[in-house]
Amino acid sequence: MTNPFASRLVPLSGPARDLMPVSPNDTTDLTTTAVSLYIEAGGDLSLVTEAGETRSLTVPDFMVLPLGVRRVNATGTTAAGIHALVIQ
Repeated sequence: MTNPFASRLVPLSGPARDLMPVSPNDTTDLTTTAVSLYIEAGGDLSLVTEAGETRSLTVPDFMVLPLGVRRVNATGTTAAGIHALVIQ
């Protein structure tokens, strides 16, 4: 099988190389900063951006949020099925 990722630089604009399920937590950052989030079930979302700012927003079902994210906070988050898209 040919791997198109094998010899190419990985741009921040995508595509992501993997995704990880996110368990919202008020004190622990993601193991890898996400280049975006995929949210299966919409609701409120509280997060810490790659820039270190805490932000809150309401998102719909099946949304891709193209934002660098360090952490998804448990407090203030009702959205579910959250996945971090990563490039590492």
